[in-house]
Amino acid sequence: MRHLNQTCKLNRTTSHRRCMFANMLKSLISNERIETTVPKAKALRRYADRMITLAKKNTLSARRQAIAELMIRFNPLTPKEQRAAKEGNTQAYNDDRLVIGKLFDVLGTRFATRQGGYTRIVKQGHRVGDNAQTCIIEYLTD
Repeated sequence: MRHLNQTCKLNRTTSHRRCMFANMLKSLISNERIETTVPKAKALRRYADRMITLAKKNTLSARRQAIAELMIRFNPLTPKEQRAAKEGNTQAYNDDRLVIGKLFDVLGTRFATRQGGYTRIVKQGHRVGDNAQTCIIEYLTD
């Protein structure tokens, strides 16, 4: 019986699984769609919907929880990079900083009235090489 077994382990250790899901979430938020295998997409859907729920709250606590879940590290900027950032040049920033902005500003407002089910999984064919069934997981556009 599978009582209290809610985690899909995907034959990975806990640290590997957390890093993999954090990287997949960052890619999903920045591109709004990624291609992966079906078991990974079904496991990722749970975390992706949770990120949108945090974005809808749009509080400081929710931002900090999202930063922790996505494993974003804010490295200090050099003085030259700080001047460029004040002028509006976001090239100095790590791309992860922009992911948080997009999550809370774009996706949070898009799904403000929706109660759940923010992602869609569309199955594709089988991958050449290992014959794994692939799919596209994406955020809905409405």
